[in-house]
Formats: sequence, structure tokens, C-alpha cells
Amino acid sequence: MTHFQTLDYIIFVAYAVLILSVGLWVSRTKKGHKKNAQDYFLAGKSLPFWAIGASLIAANISAEQFIGMSGSGFAIGLAIASYEWMAAITLIIVAKYLMPIFIKQGLYTIPQFVEQRFNTNLKTILAVFWICLFIFVNLTSVLFLGAKALDTILGAGDGSMIMPFIIGLALFAAAYSIWGGLSAVAWTDVIQVVLLVIGGFVTTIIALHYVTPDGGVFAGLDHVYSVAGEKFNMILKRDNPEFMNLPGIAVLIGGMWVANLYYWGFNQYIIQRALAAKSLREAQRGLAFAAFLKLLLPLFVVIPGIIAYVMFTQPEGTSVIPGIRGDFLHADGSINYDISYPWLIKTFIPTGLKGLVVAALSAAIVSSLASMLNSTATIFTMDVYKPYFSKRTDGTDLVPVGRIAVFVALVIAVLIAPVLQTMPQMFQYIQEYTGVVSPGILAVFMMGLFWKKTTTKGAIIGVLASIPIAILLKVLPAELPFLDQMMYTCLLTMATIVMVSLTTAKTEDDPKAIPLPRETFITGKNFNISAYVILMILAVLYTLFW
Repeated sequence: MTHFQTLDYIIFVAYAVLILSVGLWVSRTKKGHKKNAQDYFLAGKSLPFWAIGASLIAANISAEQFIGMSGSGFAIGLAIASYEWMAAITLIIVAKYLMPIFIKQGLYTIPQFVEQRFNTNLKTILAVFWICLFIFVNLTSVLFLGAKALDTILGAGDGSMIMPFIIGLALFAAAYSIWGGLSAVAWTDVIQVVLLVIGGFVTTIIALHYVTPDGGVFAGLDHVYSVAGEKFNMILKRDNPEFMNLPGIAVLIGGMWVANLYYWGFNQYIIQRALAAKSLREAQRGLAFAAFLKLLLPLFVVIPGIIAYVMFTQPEGTSVIPGIRGDFLHADGSINYDISYPWLIKTFIPTGLKGLVVAALSAAIVSSLASMLNSTATIFTMDVYKPYFSKRTDGTDLVPVGRIAVFVALVIAVLIAPVLQTMPQMFQYIQEYTGVVSPGILAVFMMGLFWKKTTTKGAIIGVLASIPIAILLKVLPAELPFLDQMMYTCLLTMATIVMVSLTTAKTEDDPKAIPLPRETFITGKNFNISAYVILMILAVLYTLFW
């Protein structure tokens, strides 16, 4: 087991200095120019496609993937990769069918669309929903998982350093995101995503090398596949103990679509990068670039979890690792799944590379924190503060208020994050609790976008009804997988919207319905080629690992 050495600390500090320097450098304002709301919240609408794609992935890949999804890789196997591979298709759908509408509407935030299509009351309800979700689920879980990983790698692994690391990560993310806004977040993300891809591959390759006593990456991969073949099934059978988390074929045709369409299409901290694009075509190409990167993710997020599973279960021909059971087992004998990725780093990555890999892991955590903070501030400032509290007409108070909102959100998340220590699989926790609100929000958006008869009353009643529907499905005696719960909640919310809209509509089509001529959805040649290539790759992957 190699511990952090001086060289590792030098590399890690160099990474931190680089990110802070770039973040503060791109945050500078030209002489005589004061940063306005568009500069702070949408990076001056100047992002090229490669920065959008890199920033999307950096915002998405965080501790919940590196730590939570690796933990689910240990517990479930490659089937958890459906979240990543299905996301690639979702990004193509979002680029083709949603981005043209959002960019045409000139949006800063997703709740702004709700105001344009429905009314201010519904916008405010959803804005408060999102602010609470970002702070109490997203920010807290990323802070806790990131601190847990660093405690395992750099500390004693007993949880004693979790709170100091939570505070450290929070301060690091705040150092450039509070001052620089989305511009600082997006441009530092380009560096972060390169680093985390390199770090992810390094961890996977070195871990595979150590799986068997004789070593060798390909020998390790062959061994893992031969002794843990069941972990490479993408579609789980009903008798699989993890079926409740990933319910077989319903993953491909059911609730996974609800989770992914909500996350990639209507989630402020993700879509904000695309809203900041130079043009619609640039936004669409950026989303296609992100889709290609999503195809790679399971290689260095899920596979390490499966490697850790093989080393823990010790089938014949596996390297014997002293003390592994003590590392992975809680005091009550249950398995600590989420320790998989940091354990691999701590145990196998050599000096020098360890500094790089920990920097990559920190990059994933900090970039997501910065993105979530910026989007929380954007929604609070533009959708809550500006319409209800702002006294100025020139908008000069918006950027200072956004900075204060970042600080307050971070303080709340830091105080709550340690409470999450009792969760067994953090990735599943995040999906489940996001899944209580996301189906209703998705239903409102899809109906508002694509069904012209949708009324404001129908949308408000639908989204308010979605929460009790979701909770009712959760507590029913007949247990439903939570992805199925999400699908049924979304369909029942849509049915509610249809019934209320048809019985309360005063005109044939709602006056605020969005006209969608066919040319709205015409896409460029490069985007179309990318979309076909991604679909073919996915067809091959699901055929191989069905």
C-alpha cells in the first residue's frame, strides 16, 4: 500500500494552483467593463462546442460517479453503466429537439421557460424545487462522497477527516466560482475533464494489472471477465438481488428515460453550458461531443468497481490482498461499497501517479460543486430575487446577489453533508430522491413543449400532484423498482395534466403554446453523422453485454 509522498503533494498542489489561476484569469474583466448578468451566469454567450462538451461532462462526472457508481459497479456490475450509455442517446435527443427551443427563447434558466410558457407562480414553485434539490441532495452528496474518498486515500480511512475535507472542497470550489461565475467554471472544466479522463484510465489500467499474481492488464481483464461474468450483464433478470435498482428491460424502455431526459434536458447546472453557446449549431455539436465522452465513462467508473469486487471475493487465481476484508466491511459486517474506487487508488497507484489520480478525483468533485453552485445562484438570482426583491432596474445588483447566493448555498450544504454517512449506495440514493420530483417536472416540460392544449392550471395541478403520486408509489405494499415508480409517476402526471387542461381550456390551443415549425428541428451534417455513429456504437455495446 503506497501512501502519499512529497512528489504526490507537489503534483496535487500544482493542480490546485493551475485551476485557481485559470479560474481567476478568465474571470478578469476588461478595463472599463463591469461584469453583467449575461457575463456572470452565461459566460457572455461565448462558449465553443468543445468547451461546452467538456464542461458538460466535468459538471456531470463527480464523486457520485467515481465513488457512487464504482460502488454500484461492485454491488451490481456493468448494468449500472446504462445511466451513462443511455445518457449518450439522451444528449442527442436534447440537442435536436430541446436546444432549438431553449436558445430561441433566450433563456438564462429553465424556470424562465416555465414563466414564458405558463406563468410566474409555476416558475416560482419549480425554482424553489430546484434550489432545494441542488442544495439538499446534489451539493451535500458530492461534498460528502468527495470528502469520504479523500479521507480513505489521504487520511486514516476511519471518517475522522471527513469534515475537514468537506470544508476544504467547499472552499476550493468557492475560490474561483463565486468571483468568476460560469465563465470561470466552464473554462476550468476543460482542464478538469482532461485530467479526470487521464486519471480514470490510469486507475483502471493499474488496478487490472494487479488483479492476478502474474500481472498484466489484458490478463487481469480476462480474469475479471471469466470469474465475474455475471457482473457484465447489462439487463438484470428478476431473480437478481439488484433487480429493484435496475429492473431488467424496463431500464431501456421505462424509467431510465425519465431520469435521463430530466437530468440532461431540464437540469439547470447541466443545460446552462449549452445555453451559453455562441450559437445553436455550436450548442448541438457540444452536446454530441459530450455524448461521445459518455460512452467512455464506464471504462474508468464502473469497471474499477467490478475489479474491487473480484479482489474482495477472492476467486481462484486472484491476487491475495492482506486486510482487504477489514477495509471493505463495516463494524456490523455489511459491505462498504462506496470505498471501492478510493481503495484502489490508495492500494495500487504508485507515488507520483497517485498525486495525479487524486488531483483527477478532486477535479471531478470540484468542477461539479462549482457547476451546482453557479446554477443554484443563477436560479435564485434570476427567478426568485430579481422578480420579487430587486429594487434596481439596471440589473447592477444581480451579480453581487448571485455571489452571496453561492456562499449561502455552500454553507448550508457543508452543515448537512456529514448526515449522509449512513447511506449504503450513494449513487442509488441520489437517483431515488431526485426521482421523487423529476418525473413531475419532466411531465410539465414535455407537455408544455409538445402539446399545445396544455394549460397553466393543468401544469400546476400536475406538478403538485406528482409528489404525492411518487410518495404513494414508494410506500405501496407491492414493491416497485424506483425506476418503474418514476415512469408511472411521469405517466400519471401527464394524464392529470391532460384531464385538467381539457376540462379547463378556454380555447382550442393554449395562447402561450410554442409554435414549432418543422425547420426548428433541422440539424447540421456534422451533428447528424455524430448521432448515427453514437447509435451504432450503443447497439454494439448492448448486443455484446446483453
